[in-house]
Formats: sequence, C-alpha cells, structure tokens
Amino acid sequence: MVRYNAVARALHAGIAVMVIFNLVTGIAGDALEDFWNPFPLHKGTGMVVLVLSLARIGWRMTWTMPAWPSTMGRKQQMVAKLTHVVLYALMLILPVTGWIMSSANSKYPISIWGLFDWPKLAVAKGSALAEVAHEGHEILGYLMAGLVVLHVAAALHHHFIIKDNVLRRML
Repeated sequence: MVRYNAVARALHAGIAVMVIFNLVTGIAGDALEDFWNPFPLHKGTGMVVLVLSLARIGWRMTWTMPAWPSTMGRKQQMVAKLTHVVLYALMLILPVTGWIMSSANSKYPISIWGLFDWPKLAVAKGSALAEVAHEGHEILGYLMAGLVVLHVAAALHHHFIIKDNVLRRML
C-alpha cells in the first residue's frame, strides 16, 4: 500500500485537530464564555491553520498523491476531489475572513498562542468588507463543519465497510 508521505500526514493531522478545535469553539463559543473565553485561542489557531494550509498546498505541489484504490469508481473519485478542493479553499478563506473580522472589530491584535501578535489589516469597523467577512465566516464555518463530518464519515466508511486502504493511506 502506498501512503501519503510523512510531511503530508503530519500537516493533515495538525490542521485537522486545529480545524476541529476551531469549529467547536466557533459554534459553541458563546455558550463557553461563561467560564472560558475561547475566542483569543480560536483566532490565533485560525492564523496557524492559514499558515499550515499554505504550507500544505505548497507541499502538495511537490509530490504526487497516492492513486485512488480500485474500490473507488470515477464518480466517487470526482466527489472526493471536489470535497478536497472545497476543504482546501475553506482552510484559507475561513482564517482570512476571521482575520478581517478581528481587524475591524477588535482593538487588540490576534495573539498567536501568546508567542507573538499577528498584524491587523486596515479594515474599518462597520465597513461592507467587515460585514461580508463576518457573515461569510459564520456561513462558511457551518459548511466546513458539514464537510469535515462528511470527510470523516467517508474515511470510516471506506475503512470499516468497504475495507479498502483509503484511511490507512493517511495514517
């Protein structure tokens, strides 16, 4: 069985953990604020996702992905490819819309896990760009959550039902 290379697997795992963390804190953040404000960590993690996603895309351009297993028909491969493209796009768009939102609505910089501050963008509070970024961030966050569930469900389906190597290629 041909697997993804170690760098691709490490980037996949790291980004996956951070995306899931940000989905949970983004969706449940207001409910959590009574005992913990997740948003500073959510924002910093989002910027790390942006950087790692750019690295992942760059890395992806340097090697050839393992072939799809023979158990996957042409339509299934097309759906998988489309899902991957949309996931990659969302791994870039969601952090950028969050960055725009934070730049427009916060007097504080985005802290990258207390290590350093991420620069703010020159976006005016209440501007059309800030409003579109806010709405887009929320809507696309739910789309990302749905695609992550679909992605995980498909991998588990392949592993436990079809019993092919789709999941093992990435582990």
